[in-house]
Amino acid sequence: MSAAARGRAGNPRKLVVEADGGSRGNPGPAGYGALVRDALTGEVLAEVAESIGHATNNVAEYRGLIAGLTAAAGIDPSARVEVRMDSKLVVEQMSGRWKIKHPDMIPLALEARELASALGSVSYGWIPRNRNAHADRLANEAMDAAARGEHWTRKVEETPGEPEPPPRPPSSAPLTTVLLRHGETPLSVEKRFAGTGDVPLTATGVAQARAAALALKDRGLDAIVTSPLARCRDTAAEVADVTGLDVRVEEGFRETDFGEWEGLTFGEAGKGWPAEMKAWLADPEAAPPGGESFAEVSRRVRTSLDKLKVRYRERTVLVVSHVTPIKLLVKDALGAPMSSLYRMHLDVAALSSIDWYADGPATLRGFNDVHHLPS
Repeated sequence: MSAAARGRAGNPRKLVVEADGGSRGNPGPAGYGALVRDALTGEVLAEVAESIGHATNNVAEYRGLIAGLTAAAGIDPSARVEVRMDSKLVVEQMSGRWKIKHPDMIPLALEARELASALGSVSYGWIPRNRNAHADRLANEAMDAAARGEHWTRKVEETPGEPEPPPRPPSSAPLTTVLLRHGETPLSVEKRFAGTGDVPLTATGVAQARAAALALKDRGLDAIVTSPLARCRDTAAEVADVTGLDVRVEEGFRETDFGEWEGLTFGEAGKGWPAEMKAWLADPEAAPPGGESFAEVSRRVRTSLDKLKVRYRERTVLVVSHVTPIKLLVKDALGAPMSSLYRMHLDVAALSSIDWYADGPATLRGFNDVHHLPS
């Protein structure tokens, strides 16, 4: 079975985009190069390069990124993509840590973001130039052509082979994640943004955690993993008391950092930051002022899930976390769009469950179960 078939049959395929661009002079004769690799095998699946006439280094670098993302989407639009570039500027701007001020960069960045939003997920990482040699070589070929006044392109893509057989039902035992949202807190009672602040459980929240612990006592748990925040650690401690299991902290399962909106109601945040709230509701890459976007949270939650898949293969793990990370896991299990987060309701101390198969699609087995809580 090919790498592509494995990606479709099981977890989302992982691809690596390496991209570069430059000009002889700044601005000057310019070109870009990009390639796509299978993350598991390192196989080069596509190459693309082009001379783009007279342009700046930054324009050429963004054009390389756009070409690489386009090539990745052509191979598998549901793939999880890691972009590697030796341009600190592009990596930091696309990661949302640096603002984009130059007017030539803004439309290119928007085009790249639109391409990225259509993929399964996209993360960005800086690498030194000597580790970006393949893309650098392609970009230099393009710049050479531009310096000669030639319009030159290179496009080599994965060629389709025999039609892939339809995916078969999974045969392996899954990793089962039992997902428990922490118990009630003062902020959840008042429906306020509760992000990375360490708010405690209320007395009701402690009782809810104990009720969940009793419901989980005979669930066959093999391990307990929790967000580092106190409301989750205290909830996890109640389960540990009845199961005798140790608790492991996993940083990636913490709640979204809501920045300046921490402790505010939805209405208060919308009144104080109307434009930012509108952008946040419309774009998963948009973050609250001083906070974290859903796209950023999604990337770290997926990394934490990957750790569970390696550490607890074919076992049952309780994950004590928060609204956003749990909804993101459910979204990924269903293959749903990011907008689905706004269509899920998750109660405090609610239980959900997902089976993650190594050779088949994930299965949502339960969501927002509160039968164990006092009525």
